[in-house]
Amino acid sequence: MHSSVNQLKQYILQSDNIVFFGGAGVSTASGIPDFRSADGLFSERLNRSFTPEQLVSRTFYERYPEDFFAFYREKLLYPDARPNACHLALARLEALGKLSAVITQNIDGLHQAAGSNVVYELHGCVHRNYCENCHTLYDEQIILNTTGIPKCPKCSGRIKPDVVLYEESLDERVIAGAISAISAADMLIIGGTSLVVYPAAGFIHYFQGPRLVLINKSETSADNAAQLVIRDDIASVFQQLMQGMDS
Repeated sequence: MHSSVNQLKQYILQSDNIVFFGGAGVSTASGIPDFRSADGLFSERLNRSFTPEQLVSRTFYERYPEDFFAFYREKLLYPDARPNACHLALARLEALGKLSAVITQNIDGLHQAAGSNVVYELHGCVHRNYCENCHTLYDEQIILNTTGIPKCPKCSGRIKPDVVLYEESLDERVIAGAISAISAADMLIIGGTSLVVYPAAGFIHYFQGPRLVLINKSETSADNAAQLVIRDDIASVFQQLMQGMDS
């Protein structure tokens, strides 16, 4: 086992209230790229180009819903994705009584699929969708199995994914739960995120515990504050970690 992973193992053994905060890099090994790395879209109909961030903004959703759903289906829905070693390890740490919560910026639902029970989804989830008119709930199949703008079978209202678009506010209850979990933690593991998306990235400031760990391929703004920094693929790190925990 790599020395840094062994240090991570020792920190986990010393901790009883671990919180994990993750970003897009957590799901890379499951075949889900960061949508912000996708090419933008040139719309011949609109005769202009849009960035990925513009394509998933509230303004774009309202003004150009057909183009929004075209991008959404292609770049944000991965129905065949499965939990990777990171998701599975976190679920196991929860079952062992070590990990108290997962806070994720991802919208893929893979933490729950792996077995995690306490998950704060800061940006919502693709598996939840609702009619804007009658508020009937639907899973992601209602989006996958339609073209154009998805309409409610009951009332023909537009169906919106329960994800937080740019220009929309985060759910206050989710924020409160995440902040409470971080504030009470004795270890915070931040992984697969460069900590550039706010306000979520600012949650780290609520951590007062003794062990802060950063796992990311690239440098982050919080590296200097961490007791341990691991520059590696997070799924690989957790795979090594759990093998070490079993030995």
